[in-house]
Amino acid sequence: MKTRDNSPLDRETCLNRAQAACFTGHRIIPRSALPQLTQRLDETVAELVGQGIRYFSAGAARGFDTLAALAVLRQRERNPAVRLILVLPCRDQDGRWTPEEKRAYRGLLEAADQVVCLAEAYYDGCMEARNRHLVDNSATCVAYMTRGRSGAGQTARLARAGGLTLINLAP
Repeated sequence: MKTRDNSPLDRETCLNRAQAACFTGHRIIPRSALPQLTQRLDETVAELVGQGIRYFSAGAARGFDTLAALAVLRQRERNPAVRLILVLPCRDQDGRWTPEEKRAYRGLLEAADQVVCLAEAYYDGCMEARNRHLVDNSATCVAYMTRGRSGAGQTARLARAGGLTLINLAP
């Protein structure tokens, strides 16, 4: 596993699961749901910061992961102790994305406090490895899950089995 830090982190504190939350959710979100979901994400991240959560991990995928990362960055503007950690399943995760999606993705990578890349290239199971990493390093999982048969559903099941607090922002 390779990491890149944009700013110094206290690694011992970062590894304290009690201060860490992760995100999981669907890549496709109805356009009509975006304003309310963005507001709920902002409120949830602020509440978690108020409860002592300092480290937020997201998979940097399109959809909910990106919305969640942006909410963390907005919170970091108000509270510099907040850290965004992006956990990439593979370095070429954006290989089939549009140029616009790739620009937004690169912006997130630059804004993150830490980027963890689990594999150089895609392989069967790399998404599941990313999901397990998110759960294994968190005490809370914030989800946008409207159906259980999905990567978000799998991550939510891992979170429940691991004893994490699960917050589902889907209606």
